[in-house]
Amino acid sequence: MDTQTSILDLTPHGSIDIECVVNGPIETNTYFITSKGEALVIDPAWDGEALVADFSHRHPDVELRGIVCTHGHADHVGGVAGIRRALGEETPFVLSGEDVPMVRANIDHQRQKWGIETEDPGEPSRLVTEGDVIAVGDVHLQVVATPGHTPGGVVLFAATEDGPVAFVGDTLFPGSHGRTDLEGGDEGAIMKSLAKLGTVLPPETRCFVGHGPATTIASELAGNPFMVRALHEHARREGR
Repeated sequence: MDTQTSILDLTPHGSIDIECVVNGPIETNTYFITSKGEALVIDPAWDGEALVADFSHRHPDVELRGIVCTHGHADHVGGVAGIRRALGEETPFVLSGEDVPMVRANIDHQRQKWGIETEDPGEPSRLVTEGDVIAVGDVHLQVVATPGHTPGGVVLFAATEDGPVAFVGDTLFPGSHGRTDLEGGDEGAIMKSLAKLGTVLPPETRCFVGHGPATTIASELAGNPFMVRALHEHARREGR
């Protein structure tokens, strides 16, 4: 990861509608993204059946095609099982293979530490890694590996006709980054991931985060001390 070569296709593909539903006791941002009558749900935190019912009521002509999770923490996968009950067990569930081993342990940890019960999402139907593409309508979500918050954390980037967007999970927050003191966290890895995002994503990229308000790469390059430090460390490693 030290060599920040852009792997991304920056050619705009299609138009996208983005809806955010704040979901569950930890107030996770669950996103519905729609293109050409098809939709995906990103990071369904809790009560998947209610999420499906609400979305389908508001968008009766849109087909909800699958589930993508940016990482395997319980507050980002807790609604998967309910969505699959509502839509059918064959509904695609996409996750990085690096996070599969930690899902069950994190659910147990959340119950023991905070008393929050979360459904096991079951086995993913597709495991993704760096460079993979997930299509919805005519939009292409490109997978960018961003370990640190978890071993298999990913960012989902799309160059669209409405401008570039990224669903960054808990890797990046306005002025900060995701915790590294939870299961699978790695401070060194997340700093490299921040440098990667600051290098390969266009500055105008709108970043939709796992909790709280959205930001842009330009804003973080200007005002996020962790990203600034990460980029300085990257430049030093590269001898620049």
